[in-house]
Amino acid sequence: MTKLTLISSAVFSVLCSHSALAATVTGKITDDKNQPIENAAVHVHGKDQGVKTNAQGEFSIDVDSQSQLHVSKDNFIDSRIAVNENSNNVTVSLTPTSVETVVVYASALHKNSLEMISPVSVLSGDELKNKSKPTLGETLKGLPGVNASYFGPVSSSPIIRGLDGPRVKITQNGLDASDASRIGPDHATSSDSLAAEQIEVLRGPSTLLYGSGAIGGVVNVVDNRIPTSNLNDLTGAAEYSHDTVSNSNTVAAKLETGNDGLNFHFDGTKRSGDDYDTPTFSITDEDGDVETANTVENTFIDSDTFNVGTSYVGDHLTVGFSYGSIETDYGIPGHEHHDHDHEGETEEEHDEHADEEEEESVYAHLEQDRWQGLISYALDNNWIENINLRVGYTDYKHSEIEDGEIGTTFKNETTEARLNVEHKLAQWHGMIGYHYSESDYDAIGEEAFTPASVTTTHALYLLEEREFGDVTLELGARIEDYEITSTITEAEHDHSHDEEEEDHDEGEEESIAYSESFTNVSASAGAIWQYTPGQSIALSLSHSERAPLSAELLSNGLHIATGTYELGLGYHIEDNEVHFEPEDIKQEKSTNLDLSFRRFSGDFGYTVNFFYNDIKNFYYQENTGLVYDEEDGLESAIGAHDDAVAVYQFASKDAELYGIEFDVHYQIDSNAMVKVFGDSTRAKLKDDEGNLPRIPANKLGSELQYNLGDLQLTLTGTHYFEQDDISAFETKTDGYTIVDAQANYQLSLGAIDTQLYLNVDNITDELGFVHSSFIKDKAPLPGRNFRFGIRGYF
Repeated sequence: MTKLTLISSAVFSVLCSHSALAATVTGKITDDKNQPIENAAVHVHGKDQGVKTNAQGEFSIDVDSQSQLHVSKDNFIDSRIAVNENSNNVTVSLTPTSVETVVVYASALHKNSLEMISPVSVLSGDELKNKSKPTLGETLKGLPGVNASYFGPVSSSPIIRGLDGPRVKITQNGLDASDASRIGPDHATSSDSLAAEQIEVLRGPSTLLYGSGAIGGVVNVVDNRIPTSNLNDLTGAAEYSHDTVSNSNTVAAKLETGNDGLNFHFDGTKRSGDDYDTPTFSITDEDGDVETANTVENTFIDSDTFNVGTSYVGDHLTVGFSYGSIETDYGIPGHEHHDHDHEGETEEEHDEHADEEEEESVYAHLEQDRWQGLISYALDNNWIENINLRVGYTDYKHSEIEDGEIGTTFKNETTEARLNVEHKLAQWHGMIGYHYSESDYDAIGEEAFTPASVTTTHALYLLEEREFGDVTLELGARIEDYEITSTITEAEHDHSHDEEEEDHDEGEEESIAYSESFTNVSASAGAIWQYTPGQSIALSLSHSERAPLSAELLSNGLHIATGTYELGLGYHIEDNEVHFEPEDIKQEKSTNLDLSFRRFSGDFGYTVNFFYNDIKNFYYQENTGLVYDEEDGLESAIGAHDDAVAVYQFASKDAELYGIEFDVHYQIDSNAMVKVFGDSTRAKLKDDEGNLPRIPANKLGSELQYNLGDLQLTLTGTHYFEQDDISAFETKTDGYTIVDAQANYQLSLGAIDTQLYLNVDNITDELGFVHSSFIKDKAPLPGRNFRFGIRGYF
């Protein structure tokens, strides 16, 4: 906390030395036919201040000398205009577009989605509300280039271009979500898509701002829990929905108000549901018997979230604080506790034990407390435009309950601070920043396959951009000091089964103090060329480095959820014995090239992205050909017991990933639009060493939107192709097609705007298996689901 105190003191010392000349700028916003635009947002760049235009398109706003106005409106391309204290009667003309443009908060430089050099997708507004699911993975999996890990519908994380887990950073308002989802696929993400205002997906390496954990991309969940603009009225929203496939009910509410610069926010969500139904499928039990099922057992959920925040927003200074709490119980499919030590019992006794074991389903209890703080100050007429400090502390705990008792508990306490200084220097506009993070991870219990560890990072980064006519050039660099410390006990790395040695180990257990540090360097260069109004080409080249997480480096134990025994990079197997020898651990190094073509003006538009990612020392789990048995330890899979599990060890080899993602739309008329979207990712090891495991299948989809007055209709069909580019010990996954429909009806009930909606998911009740899932054969996608609900706004 000493570091944070020093940072805060430095910020306030700068604030006290500033003075500014205030002026009032008036103007008018029109469209390309010189007609006034009502409710266009006019925002002062670098300040948390903005106004809306009236019915005549007119506005009036206070600015400092040499400011910049950012003008935005749905269905129009954003515009930026320089103003000063002498500017008056400003006229801004906006160009229509059929592509929604929104500011991407994760971009750091206030860019909208069409100005970004790296590919980005944003879900917001009604589109986000209609597509929102309990998990981030299921909410985002329809986007081009994005899929889901799918450990059942209550634990599903995003996969971006074939990369997930430790390579995809999940953030909330730019700070790490700090859960345990990167430790195992059965651990749910703690970010709640139901309460989000906007979800941003940055494809490709985003390590400059977010660190080595973003080598594959970033998912940033934006909310308004710390209001950054003044709230002058009491506003709110409430929603209720019901899903038939799991008999689940969801209730959500939000309230916001403010007065004289003080603002307050509250939101909460309650969700409960049973096991979900599927089309009939076959499943093989532990005895090899084949049964049929139409429900995935142990997929219930019971979740509560609660968030409050407050802020003070002045002309230059914004100070805010928020607190959030999550408490969730959810079932983990395919994750049951079994005690196989039943020697000497009769057949009847064995059957009784078997029946008891079947009832001992394991579920997770997740708790999280999260505090965030914000200090922002706009200087405007100095070379420093804005100073922004965000701090966060997260206390996360994930317990797995076995037969009513806690079996394993995973804890993660994270402290994080991000200081950004936005500036102008000659013709360059950019940001310099410092990023600090400390993660204190611990696991206690039978499934504590990763030892306790503390990971600390300190980083400096620089991001600069400059316009050369129709071309915007962007350069960036980051240097990150990454350190991991842990204590490895002898029991965690010695699997010798000699009785004398076991007795000796119990009496004199040794421990190994382990510490390793890495210096991760990242750099990028990119440009976007607006070669004609409404059309652009973007090209970016980036180099990113990543050190292994504790799970990739130090894992040594049975991971029941995935049905495997996991070993980290730091272990060596010799004569079926495991030794801790963390020598010559090399960083993962990615060189990524992105080429994007975009058209966003008029009735026809598209975004097409090509990417190539060359990764040296790629960390992945490789099947060793050995199995683990509770009695015999590690042994050959040939002739092993039926209940022995495969041993997977993290390996480090060169890999390459490449592919295409696209989104094409055509506005047929003012009421109808058709879209076609899809993606294809190829991921393999170099030197013909095979394919990478669990890479999502390619997909191709189409969507038709039609407005009939206050009724909006949407029909979406997505085909997931067969995945037969598989690694050793994987099985291919058949293709399937999912068809969804939505109907929303807008009505007004006095001062309350109300929306009734009906979603029908998987209309044809298609049986689909997710190739990227660890339990794909046990947990197919849900069957036909009717989701109906009501939303109200005031």
